[in-house]
Amino acid sequence: MLEKLTTELRNPNTMDFDTKPIKDMLVLMNKEDKSVPDAIEKAIPQIESAVKFTIESFQKGGRLIYIGAGTSGRLGILDASECPPTFGIEPTMVQGIIAGGIKAVTDAVEGAEDDELQGAADLKSIILSENDTVVGIAASGRTPYVIGALNYAKSIGAKTVSISNNKPSVIGELADVAIEVVTGPEVVTGSTRLKAGTAQKLVLNMISTVAMIGMGKVYENLMVDVQPTNEKLVERSKKIIMEATNVNYDIASEYFEKANRKVKVAIVMILVNCSFEEAVGKLEKANGFIRHTK
Repeated sequence: MLEKLTTELRNPNTMDFDTKPIKDMLVLMNKEDKSVPDAIEKAIPQIESAVKFTIESFQKGGRLIYIGAGTSGRLGILDASECPPTFGIEPTMVQGIIAGGIKAVTDAVEGAEDDELQGAADLKSIILSENDTVVGIAASGRTPYVIGALNYAKSIGAKTVSISNNKPSVIGELADVAIEVVTGPEVVTGSTRLKAGTAQKLVLNMISTVAMIGMGKVYENLMVDVQPTNEKLVERSKKIIMEATNVNYDIASEYFEKANRKVKVAIVMILVNCSFEEAVGKLEKANGFIRHTK
């Protein structure tokens, strides 16, 4: 059945790829990669639906769960792992699950993607609930592990989203929302870590980032819930306070400490001219949205 998948077709533009000078290969790869954003643009309505599902899950205390095999699973884990430091959330709020377990992040686990029952079992192991949104990721759109996961998620009433690079796709037929970004043949036949993987990463960026904005984690275009866990992020935190309030570095540093190093609280303290306790209360009342505290 592979011959029916566009991700498995030979790219007519790269039939002599191995004979080209290095620069020519790079130029051609870059040219092929430029088609990815255009392919994603066609799927924006479906991506919007996925974001809405995710925000609804968060508002109900649910989670965003990415699940996939190989490159797709690794990309889900990557996106999930970057959400806590960027948006100040608990690690359980956005999770990535990969076929074969954590070992598969760095080493291929042969046959793991073919185990449909394990896809369901891995979701059961995190006590999936109807409040969660599950995003199944598979370039082919037909990975058994992901099919099993989506079937189980649907059976308990969780919202389901699929991300694939073929259309129509098996997982697209299963999911409540099918994001099918057709990126076409790869420069190296079947190597879906290339254009297909790039497309998946961009779509995951869109889902998690816009969903977090929908939960008040961004003010203007500033990540105001950033966690100052190292020297660089401490300085970034102060810069964010400066940008959001138009104060100088010294004042930003002063309020950063007064707010117990909570950037969002410091911003509200300055904008509303209130105490730490008052700022915390205003943010709680505004569900974390700085704009609603003024």
